[in-house]
Amino acid sequence: MTDLETIRRDLLDAALTHIPFDGWTPRALAAAAGDLGLPADAAAHVFPRGVADLAAYFSAEFDRRMAAELGRQEVAALPVRDRVARAVRARLEAMAPHLEAVRRLAAYHALPGRNIRAARAVATTVDAIWRAAGDTSTDFNYYTKRGLLAPVYAATILYWLSDESEGHQETWAFLDRRIAEILKIPAFQKRIVGLAGRLPSPARLLQRYRRGRSRA
Repeated sequence: MTDLETIRRDLLDAALTHIPFDGWTPRALAAAAGDLGLPADAAAHVFPRGVADLAAYFSAEFDRRMAAELGRQEVAALPVRDRVARAVRARLEAMAPHLEAVRRLAAYHALPGRNIRAARAVATTVDAIWRAAGDTSTDFNYYTKRGLLAPVYAATILYWLSDESEGHQETWAFLDRRIAEILKIPAFQKRIVGLAGRLPSPARLLQRYRRGRSRA
């Protein structure tokens, strides 16, 4: 780990003690730098865009923790749905000690002008989840899988933030139901593609239409 990376991680850890009270704000980042005894411009050096970079780093850091946790589990022999569910659960459980910071982050991303950043963070996370679950697709399925999981992950985060059940059991049940639903969709798409393959070629139909027009 480079010195710069160490400073980033230390700043994040320190900021997470202030964010529950100050939110994702420059004040929380400045307080974190002060806790570490860093000069006033240190945070700006490692996070040039300030809180936006800190939030992006938070997401990337917990993607890494999720992947590391899943790597410690024996998931290779599990069905795809179970591997994906475990990856999502590992991501949320890694963030559990910082639940209020996650709640504040959801509010931060909900403000006008930040929807692109929020979408980018979710896209990066669902890609990390699929990779941790063993997905190696590079064809159209790559985009389909991630596009289907993104709203499930986002909805599960929101459910988790308001879940008061013991051990978040209701969240895990919610997650299992949503994943079961999206895994049915590719099979439906496959049937549609198969049906489409039996339909007449549009180009051939166009040629027939043109021949008919020329004879009229």
